[in-house]
Amino acid sequence: MTKEETKNYRKTLLTRQMDLENESRRREMLTTEATSDDLDRIQQSTGREYAIGGLERNLNQSRQVNAALRRLDAGTFGVCGNCEEEIATKRLFAVPWAQCCIVCQEAADLDEQASPSADIEESLLMTV
Repeated sequence: MTKEETKNYRKTLLTRQMDLENESRRREMLTTEATSDDLDRIQQSTGREYAIGGLERNLNQSRQVNAALRRLDAGTFGVCGNCEEEIATKRLFAVPWAQCCIVCQEAADLDEQASPSADIEESLLMTV
């Protein structure tokens, strides 16, 4: 990876990091007003849950961006953390905080999808 490419990735990651910090500062949806109307309370609760989910996603992505910046500093940016092959430039352009190549990421996603169903099956077997 050239110095210019490294510089561009660093700039992109720092910009994303600032965007995430700015989004996390907006916490209006976490506050609620006292109301006696059940529908209003339900709407406020739903809005609060949505905002909390957004904050959690932002925090997770912020961690990934910070890890990518550390990999840039260590000289391991663009190398898959699993198979140690180069991550495709196309993937890094789309997701500069990616820590795995597309093959390893797809395998991890499949494992993640399979895991909850295995837990459900095990739970069902235990209740029978």
